[in-house]
Amino acid sequence: MNVLVAGGAGYIGSHTVQELQRRGYRVVVVDNLVSGHRSAVRCDLMVADVSDRQTIAAVARDYRIDAVIHFAAFAAVGESMENPGKYFANNVVATQALLDALVGAGVTRFIFSSSCAVYGQPNRLPVTEDTPACPESPYGESKLIVERMLRWYDYAHGLKFISLRYFNAAGTAVDGSIGEDIRPAIRIIPVALEVAMDKRPQFTLNGTDYDTPDGTCIRDYVHVQDLATAHVRALEYLTTESRSDIFNLGIGRGYSNRQILDVVQRVTGASLNIVQSPRREGDPACVYADSTRVRRVLGWEPRHSDIETMVSSNWNWRQAHPNGYLD
Repeated sequence: MNVLVAGGAGYIGSHTVQELQRRGYRVVVVDNLVSGHRSAVRCDLMVADVSDRQTIAAVARDYRIDAVIHFAAFAAVGESMENPGKYFANNVVATQALLDALVGAGVTRFIFSSSCAVYGQPNRLPVTEDTPACPESPYGESKLIVERMLRWYDYAHGLKFISLRYFNAAGTAVDGSIGEDIRPAIRIIPVALEVAMDKRPQFTLNGTDYDTPDGTCIRDYVHVQDLATAHVRALEYLTTESRSDIFNLGIGRGYSNRQILDVVQRVTGASLNIVQSPRREGDPACVYADSTRVRRVLGWEPRHSDIETMVSSNWNWRQAHPNGYLD
């Protein structure tokens, strides 16, 4: 099967490309390299934006594309609050252009990189796929809009889709082959590791008075290789069942910010300069997924999503690549 991966030079995209290749798929990547890295790609790479309909149509035709996995998006919640237009233009309008080009090329399978941000502050835990979607950021809203668009593209054009609502991606390839190099770092583990490497003077711990065992936020973390495996499972499901669906991707339990920082200090041997700060507006105390459906329907089981592996794999890659990718 021939697979186009949009945004395949990015963090989750490049790990998914690697897993697809390991499973014998023929892969081509389209990425504008705004945040992705050429060095992370070990297959044909077309440097273009997904909104470039002519390029997408040509790639779909020349590579005889059977399915598309779409990662290309801006993903910083805070930035989206300050510049919502940027997020709707890139995450929604560009995705519409991508979908139109694919429909014109006769592609009928589509895997969408969505987010638990579509839920906002959930009204119950764990979060199931039936939890009301009520995003509280333009980023989350952009993901939900695309999911709604996909339902209509399925209805009108027969474009079958799987939307995977990630919780918190973490870790890097356990064999050290590829890593995470998002600039600037925004996720808790990379930021803490940069403090451990003396690239930042301190770690700002937002909120220590939540109604949780240690007073800090609790989140559900999934190793990026387990996310990659889920995409392959989703592709297999679309191929055999040809049925659109939405799944949560989490491990079904959470780790607190303090637990994460404790593991970072243990793995790195560094004593982090942690500065306590007030809560960030809108941060819920605790969010974790109910992953029952994805395990039952897709047969997905996380293999690397213990917190030690997620931290140590990222740390090992950073030790080998202190300046990240060199392109």
